[in-house]
Amino acid sequence: MSGGVDRERVAAAVRELLGAIGEDPDKEELAGTPERVAEAYAEFFAGVGADPLAHLADAVPVGDETGELVLVRDIALRSVCEHHLLPFRGRAHVAYRPGARVVGLGAIPKVVNTLAARPQVQERLGEQIAEALQAGLEPEGVLVVLEASHGCVADRGSRQSEALVVTVASRGALSRPGERAEVMALIGGSDRRPA
Repeated sequence: MSGGVDRERVAAAVRELLGAIGEDPDKEELAGTPERVAEAYAEFFAGVGADPLAHLADAVPVGDETGELVLVRDIALRSVCEHHLLPFRGRAHVAYRPGARVVGLGAIPKVVNTLAARPQVQERLGEQIAEALQAGLEPEGVLVVLEASHGCVADRGSRQSEALVVTVASRGALSRPGERAEVMALIGGSDRRPA
């Protein structure tokens, strides 16, 4: 897909943007801004072209004792909205009911971070996380709940700085109302403010 962020092109585009808004990109206060933005974008968009399934490759068999719920709650989430290139941040809660394999708990946040480090919309991000877990682990069910505040809602337009968007994506057994409700109750014990 991509060989990574082209920092020189990003820096040149930021210089152009500064000029387009009426600023002088050569003034002392802005001299390092294009390069700083390029470095930030390299971090924000490090997931472009990266395979989230790579984080699930070390899954191990669990034997006959499968089916218990695994929930990783309150994963810090940061992404950039593809509509305005403004950040959104919050928490991801990811649950799965294992099939034959489980993965180390640190792999789940890595999947979330890889998929979030691209221009995104929250609704698609939750679906992508659920799909990655489904494809990589073949669990009996997956439930992904994302809650985030969005720069495009908080800082422009309607300026709703306290608004929190909640999205849900599910697969398999965790799509069933009773099982879904059990996981939602476990998630509900967390602090409801975004990270």
